[in-house]
Amino acid sequence: MTIFRSLACAALMVTAAPLLQAQAALKSGEQVYRETCMACHGPGLANAPRMGDTKAWAKLIGEGQSVLTAHGWVGVRAMPPKGGRNDLSLEEFARALAWMVRNSGGKWQDPDARMMDSIRAEERKRIEQLKKTGKG
Repeated sequence: MTIFRSLACAALMVTAAPLLQAQAALKSGEQVYRETCMACHGPGLANAPRMGDTKAWAKLIGEGQSVLTAHGWVGVRAMPPKGGRNDLSLEEFARALAWMVRNSGGKWQDPDARMMDSIRAEERKRIEQLKKTGKG
């Protein structure tokens, strides 16, 4: 029985290790902002709200975290999908947006599992809306 438990533990560790590494490898919101978002949200290119401009961010913050994150992720106005970075995960993107909001007058936290589920649901709705209008 001891050998079976050892094998089961080893199998669990081998299975879980990639998931734990992926979680640990996620970039912080600030890191993603500095590497990607700052290019447009720093100077306000193409009418992107400048990070720190509380007036410009107020209406966007009012849309809610799941809506604004999902719409930005899919692409909205002049912003390309995923902020133009196809290698970003949705969670990294969401962290970056939450970081920008916290630095622009809002109180959003990095998304937990429940918020990520809400963002994914909103993403699906947005994609369907875009398909219906011929933009997706």
